[in-house]
Parts: sequence; structure tokens; C-alpha cells
Amino acid sequence: MLTTVVGSYPVSDPCVPGSISSKISNFLGFYDPYIPLLELAVKDQITAGVDIISDGQIRGDMIKVFAKHLPGMVFEDNTSKIIGKIKPANHSLGGNDLKHAIKTAQKTSNDFSNSNKLDNNLLVGNDFNKNFKGVKGIITGPTTLTLSSRVEGFYKRDKKEKIIIDMAMALKKEAYSLQEAGAAVIQIDEPYLSTGVADLKTAKTAIKIITDNLSIPVSMHVCGDIGEIFKDILKFSVQIIDCEFAGLPNNVQALEQEYEGSKKIGFGCIDTKVEDVDELDHVVNLIKNGVDIVGEENIMLDPDCGMRLLSRDVALLKLKKMTEAVGWF
Repeated sequence: MLTTVVGSYPVSDPCVPGSISSKISNFLGFYDPYIPLLELAVKDQITAGVDIISDGQIRGDMIKVFAKHLPGMVFEDNTSKIIGKIKPANHSLGGNDLKHAIKTAQKTSNDFSNSNKLDNNLLVGNDFNKNFKGVKGIITGPTTLTLSSRVEGFYKRDKKEKIIIDMAMALKKEAYSLQEAGAAVIQIDEPYLSTGVADLKTAKTAIKIITDNLSIPVSMHVCGDIGEIFKDILKFSVQIIDCEFAGLPNNVQALEQEYEGSKKIGFGCIDTKVEDVDELDHVVNLIKNGVDIVGEENIMLDPDCGMRLLSRDVALLKLKKMTEAVGWF
């Protein structure tokens, strides 16, 4: 069973560069204060033995990052706003970070592999460095971006379907850019699908626009209670449906009732809403329930959601608990 993460990782806010070279780069305008945070997030995930990692989504909120850069959107007064026709960005929003995450992960794995001083209390097995399979590229979904934004221009407020489709066309370019940058998987975050306010037919069309002709697997992450929508989202044009099962055990019942083997399941087995580190027995038993339903070949393990709101120490311990649990299968 492969392990992965949903995306965000708790690292400190950007700070003033400490090294002389960093200070010179900062003075010249070349220093990126987010890169040390990305490297820290990547190293923690590699240390925990996660197979498919993220860049930590270190540049901020999943809505804000896209609203600040997609033509037709702005982020003002802590609010995402749609003020014009949505168009693709003229540059990749996440491609450079993904490339740097891949480079950092490979270097970290090699450094550990070459070291004879691995601390087995810290790391998950002597062969953990072999676990790294790649970095996922992450996109906030068109339905979520649209429904979380205030419509103030160009579009009619009661015509959200048009905005969602235009948003999908813009995000399609980003998906291809992430694929070209070396992403192992594309993840589309659509938490709004479980809220009851999203039109699933439009959402399904929008996801198909993004995923058409991609050559790497696509995962769609849907937070919340999926009991009413799971049958529908299983029909979306993605290879992996990723949901919460640790913090929302009723979702296991939905999985048992609706799963027919058509998709791989991203199985949230670590509760990200609490600071307490999950008990190993509980994680193992939860995974066993998932395996009994979908089979080991169809399950990918991850935390329920992003880990941004946790402390870094707790996030790392939770990831280690997840990878430790895999050893029981």
C-alpha cells in the first residue's frame, strides 16, 4: 500500500534570511523566503517514510494562492473575489515549487541512504529512503474556487456554472504545467462537493475538462461527510477518490455500501482535526476495515486532510504512525 499526504504541512512563517548568501540574495531581490519552508516540509515527509509527498503548500491558503494569480480574480480584505473573465495564468503557479520539492526529496533520500547513523527511533525502518516515489501536484478545484469567491464583475451571480467551466479551462493549463514539471500524481481539491451547495453535474464536467489527456493519475480530494454524494463522485473522471475516514467513521459505511471497484481510494486514516497522535492499534484496525472493502491493491493511505493547523512535531509523529501502520500488512 502506498502512503501519501493531502497537501499542507505546518511550518513557520517566512523569516529574514540568516546566512550571508541568503542575505545577499535578499538584498538583490532574489531570495524566496518560502523555499526553506518547502525544504523543511519535504524533509519531514521523507523522514516519516511517506511514498508520495507534497511541497507542503507552504505559500498559504488553498483559495488565496489561486485567487492572487488567476486573471479575473483578486484576493482583497481576506476575501477571494471574481472581478473579470477567468483566464489561465501566464505562468505555472506551482511548477517551480514542485521541481524544487522533487530535487529536495531526492537529495534528502540520498543523504539518508549514504549515512550509517540512522536513528531508528526517529525513522521508520532502515529502508525508508527507498519509499519515495514522487511529488504530487495540487490544484484547488474549480467548484471550490468559484463557490468560495464573491462575484463582483463580468459574470452574473446566479450563473455559477459558467464561472466553474471557465475556471476549469484555466486550471487545465496548470494541471499540464504540473505534469510537465514532473508530478507523480495530480490532486484536485474539491471540499465544496460535500457541502450540499455544489452542482455535481457541473462539477463533474469541470473535472473532466481538467483531466482530459493527462498521462498521470489524478486524485480528487473531497472533505467532509460523503454519505450523500459518494456514489456520484465515484463517477468523476479521476483514478483516485480521496476522503476522510479517520475523523468521519460514517464514511466507511458509505464506502462499504457504494464501492464497486471502479476507482482507487485515498483512505484518510489519520485524524488531522486533533493534536493527539493516533493510536497505532486504531490506525491499523481502520486500515484493515478499508482493505476488507476495497482490497490492498485499491487503497492509498493518507491523513484525512491537510496538516497545516497541527503543530509540526505532532504532524511528523502522525505521519510516522501512518507509515508504521503499513508494516502490519
